[in-house]
Amino acid sequence: MATFRDLLSAAKAQITEVDTAGAQQQIANGAVVLDVREPDEYDQGALNGAIHIPRGHLEAQVETRILDKQSPVVVYCAGGVRSAFAAKTLGELGYTSVVSMAGGFGKWKDEGRAWSTPVTLSGEQRNRYQRHLLLPEVGVAGQAKLLASKVLLLGAGGLGSPAALYLAAAGVGTLGIVDMDEVDESNLQRQILHNIDRVGERKVDSAKKTLTMLNPDVNVVTYDTRLAASNIIDIISGYDVIVDGADNFPSRYLLNDASVKLGIPVVHGSIFRFEGMVSVFHPLQGPTYRDMVPEPPPAEMAPSCAEAGVLGVLPGIVGSIQALEAIKLLLDLGDSLIGRILAIDTTEMTFRTFNLRKDPNNQDRKSTRLNSSHQIISYAVFCLKKK
Repeated sequence: MATFRDLLSAAKAQITEVDTAGAQQQIANGAVVLDVREPDEYDQGALNGAIHIPRGHLEAQVETRILDKQSPVVVYCAGGVRSAFAAKTLGELGYTSVVSMAGGFGKWKDEGRAWSTPVTLSGEQRNRYQRHLLLPEVGVAGQAKLLASKVLLLGAGGLGSPAALYLAAAGVGTLGIVDMDEVDESNLQRQILHNIDRVGERKVDSAKKTLTMLNPDVNVVTYDTRLAASNIIDIISGYDVIVDGADNFPSRYLLNDASVKLGIPVVHGSIFRFEGMVSVFHPLQGPTYRDMVPEPPPAEMAPSCAEAGVLGVLPGIVGSIQALEAIKLLLDLGDSLIGRILAIDTTEMTFRTFNLRKDPNNQDRKSTRLNSSHQIISYAVFCLKKK
């Protein structure tokens, strides 16, 4: 029967080994770095940019973490044994350019080569977010970034409810919620943050109870106030992304102008009867709300949900998409809706995307949105006059 030494010798005969200097050169040339040590070893230090897959999970996970099997791969462990077996396995899986680093992380570290302490999660967090950790586009680093992120939700109503729930579940570390209303029975048809026991409570308080029970990692900051020109800069400053669930034009224009002033992206959503739309207004990268709606339409052209009605499930669809777009912005993931409008018609179940461009006249009007002290001005009276 073969011994461990026999198996190791056989594995090394079938793979390519390089010393630490050779591994460093390959890494400098763009090779993927794969760490196959156990989580406790990895947490204490690793090569910069390494993908971490414990040896016991290699076969099950590597093909979703390293997609290109022709990419050069440098695999390492603590001393060079597990990496040898891992390199052999990778070859059997079809990876064509794999080397094992002799001496492993121990030798690399002893020689004074670059390494760092990876971002880590607690055991409870690893368990909670394990489906995120399996995604190479997220992983531990992405999840840690979400935990350090701050998102402000304008409204704890139909759109804010699903958006807040999914952002909290995803582990966004700080959620701010702006709302000055209280829970009413008529809200419960669509505003799923609240329940019948909380009728009469302030919406921000009800929202905080729901979200903290869902995920204790999340710090919920409440603003039981109406956004105004006098407070909006103080409220939105410091947030990474704003999710707009406002249902009136003064708030939308106010938010637009403040976000432009501070350079904060806004994930906009709106709903009407059976239809909805989502877009991302990033003042540093694309068009803004004013490029889409330069001036408020007449009142008869923009009735509220209270006037026109809304299918209760529709805000769930739109708000969930808003949460998704916010997460994409936080992780710099995929193609966002910057410069595009997603229009949803649930009666036909169609999703159409339209391009949105910057309006050059919008830039010409920018100076009129500041008072003599270069502060944001209120648009409540302006919108009322337009109506």
